[in-house]
Amino acid sequence: QVQLMESGGGLVQAGGSLRLSCAASGRTFNNVYAMGWFRQAPGKERDFVAAINGLSGVTHYADSVMGRFTISRDGAKSTVDLQMSSLKPEDTAVYYCAVKKAVVASRSPAGYDYWGQGTQVTVSS
Repeated sequence: QVQLMESGGGLVQAGGSLRLSCAASGRTFNNVYAMGWFRQAPGKERDFVAAINGLSGVTHYADSVMGRFTISRDGAKSTVDLQMSSLKPEDTAVYYCAVKKAVVASRSPAGYDYWGQGTQVTVSS
């Protein structure tokens, strides 16, 4: 099993920044696995935000966050971070970290095998 623990959510004003972190642990976690961030607003589906491939570190972003968010990972620490800047009220959601048991990330939540419990991000106008 793989356990994921997110941190760093909170309340921020529009235009501000937040950094989310996710720490992976467990005997079956492998640092070659792809990792990603998704978000879910009340009454909406869980949407792709960003992901990073294992090994190559190639990154993928949703159009809505391109240029504002940056995903990064530290293989030695088994962590993945999401730096969020120029935040907008529409970024308000619960943000989830996820691990896919494959090297190449995907944009569909269905492709991921493990999920964190989520962390709330609220952006006020």
